[in-house]
Amino acid sequence: MNDQYKSGFAALIGRPNVGKSTLMNCLIGQKIAITSNKPQTTRNRIQTVYTSKEGQIVFVDTPGIHKAKNRLGDYMVNVASKSLKEVDVILWLVEPSNFIGAGERHIIEQLQKINTPVILVINKIDKVKREDILAFIDTYRKELDFAEIVPVSALKSENTDELIKCIMAYLPYGPAFYDEDVITDQPERQIVAELIREKALYCLEEEIPHGIAVTIERMKRRGKIVDIDATIVCEKDSHKGIIIGKQGSMLKKIGTTARADIEEMLECRVNLQLWVKVKKDWRDSDFLLKNFGYNPKERE
Repeated sequence: MNDQYKSGFAALIGRPNVGKSTLMNCLIGQKIAITSNKPQTTRNRIQTVYTSKEGQIVFVDTPGIHKAKNRLGDYMVNVASKSLKEVDVILWLVEPSNFIGAGERHIIEQLQKINTPVILVINKIDKVKREDILAFIDTYRKELDFAEIVPVSALKSENTDELIKCIMAYLPYGPAFYDEDVITDQPERQIVAELIREKALYCLEEEIPHGIAVTIERMKRRGKIVDIDATIVCEKDSHKGIIIGKQGSMLKKIGTTARADIEEMLECRVNLQLWVKVKKDWRDSDFLLKNFGYNPKERE
């Protein structure tokens, strides 16, 4: 490894729904983080790894920073805040706008308390006129002393090479943290559970998705097929009926769409069996949060 090689950590932050997971998937070139148009899609810190001849960036995709409403919310906000102090550079993702709302103000307050360099990433530039982008940059520049401001479109992969260059500039010199073929620290089972949760978020009605978790009961390779048994956990009996759907139609839809993504990731055929269980108020139970992979100790 040459002594000009760089490696370090970059945190992706922003209000729910600004496209953090889409950007991370785009930079890595593979789907790791789940995406949906519903807030609070990302619940855990997901680390993904970008490796090139110049260096290695370990991206930490944090849950969206927001005002917490329950213990799961507390956990998510604390994971995000803790990440900011442990990285070399912060990417703050915002939508192209001249208006800075309460959610953004809350993030600005958090960023004012730390010394980590912040790159402002204005996402979704494919949705606005080019000539308006300078005005959006100007609006934000007055709020905080940014290390860099980079407009991108995560969806269309526009200007993302420039973003990689900017991130590299703020990383220390040093050897890689991961082998060059590693793209995530997430165990396979965790990614499979998240892919199923993503499909449930897409298929279900507005009020249910926040109240679901997915657990993998069994994942076993059998020749060229992987057998997976998974349980979708919800908070109410009425939700269970909606998730299953008329004659099992909704559960079948979730299973069919999830299986396609899982097969692509595992590169083999998958036999996926889905079940639905009710665990009332699991989002406020430390025991159940831990059981579903969210460690309450990370809130401290």
